[in-house]
Amino acid sequence: MDRGWGSSFQVAAVYVGTVVGAGFATGREIVEFFTKYGFIGIIGIAIAGCFFIWIGTKMMIVSKRINATSYQDLNIFLFGRSIGKVVNLLMLIVLIGVTSVMLSGAGAIFEEQLQLSKQVGVIITVLLTLFVMAFGVQGLLSVNVIVVPMLILFSLIVAFQSIGEHTVITTVTDEFGVINWIVSALSYAGFNLTMAAAVLVPLATEMKDEKVLKRGGILGGILLTVILIGSHISLATLADVSTYDVPMAELMRITFFSFFFIYVLVIYGEVFTSVIGNLFGLEKQILQIVHLPRMIVIACILVIAIIISQFGYSSLLSILYPLFGKVSLIVLALLIIKRIPKQQL
Repeated sequence: MDRGWGSSFQVAAVYVGTVVGAGFATGREIVEFFTKYGFIGIIGIAIAGCFFIWIGTKMMIVSKRINATSYQDLNIFLFGRSIGKVVNLLMLIVLIGVTSVMLSGAGAIFEEQLQLSKQVGVIITVLLTLFVMAFGVQGLLSVNVIVVPMLILFSLIVAFQSIGEHTVITTVTDEFGVINWIVSALSYAGFNLTMAAAVLVPLATEMKDEKVLKRGGILGGILLTVILIGSHISLATLADVSTYDVPMAELMRITFFSFFFIYVLVIYGEVFTSVIGNLFGLEKQILQIVHLPRMIVIACILVIAIIISQFGYSSLLSILYPLFGKVSLIVLALLIIKRIPKQQL
């Protein structure tokens, strides 16, 4: 199972499914980091894509060679034991913040696209999450096998449809514009790679063949870049794109209404799987600190996330994601600088 392109595609699917969360799937995150800079946003995407391919693959190889069982082990390798513990605490806070953004994103989908209460979306997501976490998640990863290809397909279809349309070009007017879009691209890559570590690190350790990881990392990075470019081109055609919480769904409503509800379901599926993934990472870390029944820990995390999610999806994403992205730049820098350990015989 560890050899061949089949396993590499599985690694790539998990990689893409991990990074494609609420902000990515809804398009809101893409607007915040790339589309608001207009055409130059494509260059930013190219920069981020190179890091997804290079650093994403390197992170998995390093994790395998140091036998890391969690992202905590990787952080200790990068920062040292003392600073690594501080970074792990920061990661804990960041994961709670991201989970809150995911819940808020679920509420935004129900409110903006289905004309239902935001609270209904949040409550349904929480109940589904508790159900899955209580009865196991076997087969949950298989959701990405369906959701990710559909997301890629829809992104490309809408992008091709948008090529002939009038494109709304957003220009960077402030004097620090060039610096901003470069920092934005690096922050985006650093943030998503840091968050993906919660899933990619243990995945890498389980794989016996490094070739599988290399191919999976490269393929996953390429697919992420393709989705980003397709989504960016599409979003650039939507007037007042920054006013929508779920701009990709709005595009689908305008362009291919017959597939609109299917696409909304795909977006919601990505948000839901991201919430589950974050909770597993949080649960694993917190249970190393406190000795409580796991469902109580999960319930407490969700209560905190629900409270934070009330601040609003766009507000949370525009404030928290850039902040987390800049913090993740340190992790990105260390992943670039650190040499890959020699392969164990």
